[in-house]
Amino acid sequence: MLGIVFTEFMEMVEERFSPEVLDRIIEKAAPANQGAYTAVGYYPHEEIVALVVALSEQTGLPAGALVQAFGEHLFGRFTQGYASLIDGRRGTIDLLCQLDGDIHVAVRKLYPEARLPRFHVMSREGDVLHLAYESPRGMEALAQGLIVGAIRHFGESLQVDWEHGTYEGRPVSVFHVRPRA
Repeated sequence: MLGIVFTEFMEMVEERFSPEVLDRIIEKAAPANQGAYTAVGYYPHEEIVALVVALSEQTGLPAGALVQAFGEHLFGRFTQGYASLIDGRRGTIDLLCQLDGDIHVAVRKLYPEARLPRFHVMSREGDVLHLAYESPRGMEALAQGLIVGAIRHFGESLQVDWEHGTYEGRPVSVFHVRPRA
């Protein structure tokens, strides 16, 4: 998994909780490198899972809610560090429709070893989008948080939810983005 995910997670924990909470979850999760991550490195997915579980235990907050909050935080960082990939989009749905196209292509140029999730537009009708998400890591809560972050960034009145489904015969998670009810 990309190191930027780890470094931004650590930053979010420090900002929202405290440096002491971060120290405790690193101690509890006991990652191989003792929590010394770099944004350009690659690290085992299991380490972020262990850090999230430790944070959940430390704070009493559900792991899924923490991961979604992290996704929202991460999108905010992407708007700062990777504005060229977001600028010029007409909104969240436009952005999501371009994930596997030009956005992930650009990310792979920066991080050639990245194993990014796949997103497939299943259908788009105006301001309603059904998007298939495929990833062996099963980080739907992170993807949902990123989408919520995009909705907030573009100032839109959209909602997002997801369910398990299939796409071209493969099991996927299907995100539904639509106007807020």
